[in-house]
Amino acid sequence: MKNLKLTIATVMLFAISIANAQQKSKMHHSKMGVKMSNGKMMSMKSDAKAEAILGDYFSLKDALVGDDSKKAGAAGAKLAVSLKAFNALKYSAANKKELADIIDDATEHAEHISKSPIDHQREHFKTLSKDISDLVAITGTKVKLYEQFCPMYQKGSTWLSKSNDVKNPFYGSKMLTCGKVQRTIQ
Repeated sequence: MKNLKLTIATVMLFAISIANAQQKSKMHHSKMGVKMSNGKMMSMKSDAKAEAILGDYFSLKDALVGDDSKKAGAAGAKLAVSLKAFNALKYSAANKKELADIIDDATEHAEHISKSPIDHQREHFKTLSKDISDLVAITGTKVKLYEQFCPMYQKGSTWLSKSNDVKNPFYGSKMLTCGKVQRTIQ
């Protein structure tokens, strides 16, 4: 009987310690990221090359907001260079594959933007914005971002911004404030 009580006590302590370890693991993971709408966790760590890509993306977005095709073209060319310089070596095998696909697609769109008229630049910016959002979901960022949404452009389009003030890159001065903040990425 004494051995049975000792065994039960040991099993209970073991079960409690496993439950505590699982709870600590969940807390650690929740501090390290944000769950995205697609179910993936976004890392809250950042990557210097990814931050450079974001900076170039925002320059491009601002040029489109200002209806400046020439600046948008230059920003697209600079963004293509930043995208090509991105190094995914420190990421998991699955993330490396996904990042390679994102970078390839985003580079193609940035290159098109660098040599197109403004309407075509905006068309490519729509897909480019999705690519950059997917990149941020993996690499994280050290700045607060706002995913904004315009219901009017091509049946709905999103873009990222550093400000919660809506400045629409798809319509520029024609409909500068068309849209809303869809979510915050911290």
